[in-house]
Amino acid sequence: MRLFLIAAAALSLSMPLQATSLDGAWVVDLSTQPGTPYTQPMQLTLNADGTVTGSFYNSVIEAGRWKESRGRLCASFRTTDGVGPYHTAVCLTGDTASGQTWAEHRDFLFNWNATRAPVASERGSTPDR
Repeated sequence: MRLFLIAAAALSLSMPLQATSLDGAWVVDLSTQPGTPYTQPMQLTLNADGTVTGSFYNSVIEAGRWKESRGRLCASFRTTDGVGPYHTAVCLTGDTASGQTWAEHRDFLFNWNATRAPVASERGSTPDR
């Protein structure tokens, strides 16, 4: 049994981490009233060492971690508005991301959803005829 556990651990360490599905550009829906859209960008890079880099709401991610476990891929990170920290957690849910942001200094917790940002078309390309 011990040999099996050692072999399983060695195999899991040699397998590449599969975190690319949360990587990339996202559009975060921060709307508070139906029919009044309010979105902000989020750019995530999930690095092989378990760290997260990028930006959220036009603020650089100062520190972050990601993990895939229990059937979920999630990331947590910290940004700032120059006054205090914003703590954000986000999990991949199918083709969307669901998250929440806590700003203790502003006394709020906000739940939000995000969709992939549209991919920009190549410059100079023409539509098929």
